Amino acid sequence: MASSSSLLRLVFVLYLSLSDSAIQILGLQFGINYGQIANNLPSPSRVATLLGSLNVSRVKLYDADPNVLLAFSNSNVEFIIGLGNEYLQNMTDPVKAQDWIQQHVQPYIGQTQITCIVVGNEVFNDNNTQWMTYLLPAMQNVYLSLSNLGLSKQVAVTTAHSLNILATSYPPSAGAFRPDLAEYLQPLLNFQSQINTPFLINAYPYFAYKGNPSEVQLNYVLFQPNEGLTDPLTNLHYDNMLYAQIDAVYSAIKAMGHTDIDVRISETGWPSKGDADEAGATLENAQIYNGNLLQRIEQKQGTPAKPSVPIDIYVFALFNENMKPGPTSERNYGLYYPDGTPVYNVGLQGYLPELYSAAGTRVLPFFVVLILTKHLEILSTSNQPFRRLQRVYTLRDESPGDYSASTDV
Repeated sequence: MASSSSLLRLVFVLYLSLSDSAIQILGLQFGINYGQIANNLPSPSRVATLLGSLNVSRVKLYDADPNVLLAFSNSNVEFIIGLGNEYLQNMTDPVKAQDWIQQHVQPYIGQTQITCIVVGNEVFNDNNTQWMTYLLPAMQNVYLSLSNLGLSKQVAVTTAHSLNILATSYPPSAGAFRPDLAEYLQPLLNFQSQINTPFLINAYPYFAYKGNPSEVQLNYVLFQPNEGLTDPLTNLHYDNMLYAQIDAVYSAIKAMGHTDIDVRISETGWPSKGDADEAGATLENAQIYNGNLLQRIEQKQGTPAKPSVPIDIYVFALFNENMKPGPTSERNYGLYYPDGTPVYNVGLQGYLPELYSAAGTRVLPFFVVLILTKHLEILSTSNQPFRRLQRVYTLRDESPGDYSASTDV
């Protein structure tokens, strides 16, 4: 039998050749959120291989995990790193801000492409007025520290918001921020305009549907064919909710005197599973939403109000995260299970390096076993039936570290 490495290459080639519905998306300009609230995720070095095979060149972290940054050394992947809300108070001290940059950014930036620091996440989503007060000084000190170290032209500074900062989102041309946040958002926008960094929004049409499934059209939030909505003030037509949300944020920024700030989506996605009261949280809907979204990104579409500006999106998320608190949906946003098996097919053809079991055997993901079994069925000329897929499949050769696989995923 072929060597282990040859076998693995064969399996991957067979996967590509047998995926009739798969779409070759090469160099697709989308980002992915790499969350790590789980106890069963693959190592960062294996994730680096997976993302390389997917041609994903942009990753967003929620921290500055040194293991991840080291694993992606000398790769072509650009990183957004996160500085959590719990650090905001410390970052109001310029000395502490510079210490953080020197510890978490400067040692890695020569090998790993760190392009942005997100200071805080959805700070205005809580009623923590201290965090709100700390946010702008923290961003300013992080930027000043980068400037002092000669890194401000390489690394941008911004923060990410939820759509709850909007008081009005429809029609999109009437988008406006909440009046109670104006005292924080106006100087924040002024600063971001000054340093030329994007305004990040975590936008989830799923939440709108979940909150009112009898009124919100499912096809409208899933990018499926529908009659859409027309903005009565601009006469612009919207065939999906995400684009309407983006343009509502542009309108809110314009109402505060800025037309020079780009809006980017730092999170969007759809859960593949949910609780009984979580309308729409199904595998089919998640596949449709993310599949249609990736196609629109591939087409470099803009929104109706910004047709010449391609949407800039980070999909949430790379993996299901089994330790996230909250409803079931929170643990089921991933495109992949932790073993590298796709949760559903959106046309991305990736490869996660094999795991090693305690017995020293290499464990292939179930979807690879299924594809290989299908191919062996096609090639077989014997009349002996193959064992049922519910049983364990093992492929062995004479080389060390035999391959084994179980369907008990």
